[in-house]
Amino acid sequence: MNVNYRGLATSAALAFAVLIGATNVTSAQGRRGRGQERSQENQEQKDQRKAQQEASRNSQREEREQQKQAQQQQRQAEQQQAVQQRAEQQRQRDQRSTQQTEQNQRWEQNRQRVQQSQEQQRAQQQERWEQNRRRVQQNQEQQRAQQEQNRQRVQQEQEQQRAQQQQRWEQQRQQPQIQRNQDWQRRQREQQQQDAARRQQSGRVYSDRSPNLSNAQQRDWRAYQEQRASQYHQEWSRQQSYALQRQRLLEQQRRRAQLRYQQSYLARLRQDQLRLQSWRYSDYGPYNYRYSRGGSYYETNRYGAQMLRQAINDGYEEGYRAGQADREDGWNYSPQEAFGYQDASYGYDGYYVDLSEYQYYFRQGFNRGYEDGYYSRYQYGRYSNGTLGILGTILEQILNLQLMN
Repeated sequence: MNVNYRGLATSAALAFAVLIGATNVTSAQGRRGRGQERSQENQEQKDQRKAQQEASRNSQREEREQQKQAQQQQRQAEQQQAVQQRAEQQRQRDQRSTQQTEQNQRWEQNRQRVQQSQEQQRAQQQERWEQNRRRVQQNQEQQRAQQEQNRQRVQQEQEQQRAQQQQRWEQQRQQPQIQRNQDWQRRQREQQQQDAARRQQSGRVYSDRSPNLSNAQQRDWRAYQEQRASQYHQEWSRQQSYALQRQRLLEQQRRRAQLRYQQSYLARLRQDQLRLQSWRYSDYGPYNYRYSRGGSYYETNRYGAQMLRQAINDGYEEGYRAGQADREDGWNYSPQEAFGYQDASYGYDGYYVDLSEYQYYFRQGFNRGYEDGYYSRYQYGRYSNGTLGILGTILEQILNLQLMN
């Protein structure tokens, strides 16, 4: 603690001067009474104590002031030191930040160099892959082109074989068919002549087969119908042989779906043959329906009319299945190649309608069913309750069947 010695000396001198003054006064008065002297002495002592107290208070104030100044200076020094410390800490932080920034920059530069190197490697690798891919693609395209050439060559050879085979089959098939047509036309002419004679005799307006025929004429008529059935059975035997040839061809062409269709068609034909074994001829009355084809009119009875309707409807169903099969095999649009089209006898029993007539209308339905099946639509027919069938309006347009009085 700092002591103000100068102030103390001044206070002592002041007190000494007061004391000397008091002593002089006491001596000057000399003989004053002791009571007064004593009173004055007490007053002087009081004044002296008061002066001492004042001096002590002054000294304490100065001391406190000095302490306050010292504390203030100490606080200022501490504040200055704190400011310096904060400044040093900030400088250190700035220095660390600068170092970190420089380090980050170095890391970023290294990362960019590594990334550039990796990108260059990837680009080079991608270029090598692309070159390899182009080479492989070129090789594959060359192989596909070669395969396509081979396939086209094989297809041309197969088409030539099919055309030759079809031509041979048509020649074989047309010979008996031409003969049957000629026989049928001859019988038709004879029957028409007989009908004309009967119309003249009986005065009837129209009837291809009058119910008033003699027993002999009825026997001849029934024999003619049974002859039709016999010819159909002979045709069926020839179709079996052709089916085997057709099956081998489909196997060579790898047309699995069309082969399945042909096998299912043959199975339905065999089932139909079983039906015909138990079928018996019956007289269904006179010809009271007529239909037009190729600019000519033909006549039949109600059984024959129903058979022609069935031919168109069954032909549509078989054609739809054949078209689906060719579409599944990825084969060209060719309904005439299907076995169902070439046979066209499913559902025929040999009576009241000639086979060629039945086949004609069967193929009319087959062509429309094949188109719907190949393009997966129902433009000419419908599918209802698990059964395919041609539309009634389309059937009537094809057959143009009319009921005669």
